[in-house]
Amino acid sequence: MLAKRFLRSVVFATCGIAIFVAAACGVDVDAIRGPKIEELYLVIIRDPDAQLLALEKGQIDLLSDITRPVDIERLASNEELSLSLAQGFHAFFLGFNIRKAPWDRVELRRAIWQAIPRNQLVRDIFSGYSAPLSTFLPPASPYCAEDLEAPPYDLGSARRTLQEAGWRYSNGFLVPPGEDLPLKPMKILSPTAQVAPTTAELAQRITASLRELGLPMDVEPVDFSTLIARLDEHAFDSYVLAWQLSRDPDSLYAFFHSSMDVKGGYNICGIHDDELDAALEALRWAPDEEDARLAARRAQKLLSEKVPMVPIYSRYFVTALRKEWKGAVTTRIATADNVWSLLAMEPEGKMRPFYWCLPEEPRNLNPFTASSAYDWQVLGLIYDTLLTADPETLEDLPWLARDWKVETVSSGDGQVTRLSFILRDDVLWQDGEPFTAKDVAATISFLKEHRVPRFWDAVSDVEAVTVKGNHEITITMKNTSYWHLHQIGGLPILPAWQLASLESWQIWQPIRMIHPQKRNLTMLVGTGPFVFSEYRQGEYVRLVRNDLFWLMSR
Repeated sequence: MLAKRFLRSVVFATCGIAIFVAAACGVDVDAIRGPKIEELYLVIIRDPDAQLLALEKGQIDLLSDITRPVDIERLASNEELSLSLAQGFHAFFLGFNIRKAPWDRVELRRAIWQAIPRNQLVRDIFSGYSAPLSTFLPPASPYCAEDLEAPPYDLGSARRTLQEAGWRYSNGFLVPPGEDLPLKPMKILSPTAQVAPTTAELAQRITASLRELGLPMDVEPVDFSTLIARLDEHAFDSYVLAWQLSRDPDSLYAFFHSSMDVKGGYNICGIHDDELDAALEALRWAPDEEDARLAARRAQKLLSEKVPMVPIYSRYFVTALRKEWKGAVTTRIATADNVWSLLAMEPEGKMRPFYWCLPEEPRNLNPFTASSAYDWQVLGLIYDTLLTADPETLEDLPWLARDWKVETVSSGDGQVTRLSFILRDDVLWQDGEPFTAKDVAATISFLKEHRVPRFWDAVSDVEAVTVKGNHEITITMKNTSYWHLHQIGGLPILPAWQLASLESWQIWQPIRMIHPQKRNLTMLVGTGPFVFSEYRQGEYVRLVRNDLFWLMSR
């Protein structure tokens, strides 16, 4: 039985405007039986102004990720809409290429952190709809070490820090210790204003702060694909970039462990530090939650000392929903645009389709190679995972697995993690076939055998998979780690029969293939709450309710 967790209604006051979390008072996630929505249209609208007009005219029911303060204020005054605001797993950083001078000087990086007026940037650009970031995980993360204070803005103190380390000034520009000439001109890579106007403005303002400190900086706007290519090739001085992170602190290892400093790797800054590596390894291979929390805090403390990147801000997420839809689930970390809402919502009157804005084309609906958030906004409603997360506390909740156990056991080479799952016995695939442990085993084996890049990190340490009957499965790993539970528990599960016959998974196009037995289905077959129906490029993706979904009759 799931523990009952009641979601509270919250009101946020921002710049004098009340942002009401959509009515969720009294919602018990254990009591949800759904989905009630029969048809779901993900309507593709790329232009932000067109998105607003479609919402105001009732052409869409839900608009996510509203970022411009003027838009938030405009929608907040609309009596037909409810706005929800939540902390997001968002972090925006100024990064350095510390493989080369002058960024390899830690005192310079520390001075830069102190020379950027983060509070003022948030006030001026976001009108309070974001928060200055003081550590290397966003405040929404349960592993964020919020007690580690960032240095306050103090340009004079930043200059003194550099002078005490041997830096001096010549004609207003910094001269490194032991050198005769000022620093040469350098660039901050940034997306263009046409693609990311807020990021471009931030880059300009950060550049102005760095020039005040004495750094000869200018902004170099480039298109996003070029920016990523330059970062992958390590061909840059510094850059600004936002990241959407997860509930686990695995980004710390990916961003800052020396082993991740490879072409195309996430250690873009190029930091190599033995002390930091040890802390990050303790985090990655932590055997339990207590050790994981201690290691996460230790890593964040070291990062605040070594400053491989400067945290700038974490954005709040704002979602608008038409008030005629009731039952939306919202919390301090979840706006109304979540799967719990889609399971619980229904209209005030007669049932009708629900229209949700999709701001980009879902260009790849192959679950093995899909990588964008827009692809998974579709796929995440079709495929299920063994576990899910409580929308308020982020604690693990049963999903396809109704129970689980994590053990540290002895093997020939030492201690390893063993995961045991007891699966639900009332789950059917969307084609009516029963879901069993063989499907889970086949998914894990397929992803590992074919080294599918998107899921390789989750399955690379799997040593053995053992199936017992139809509804019990044990996965033994090669080593110990608390995160193995989330990595395996978060995999999308595919049907075993489909995997057995699948050859060219890299170029698989399941939405263009008809199910061999069910002519009304494509090969995009999951156990999730919605069934894929139709995709019209540039217009919409249509999903229909999965009447076989286990949650409707539990």
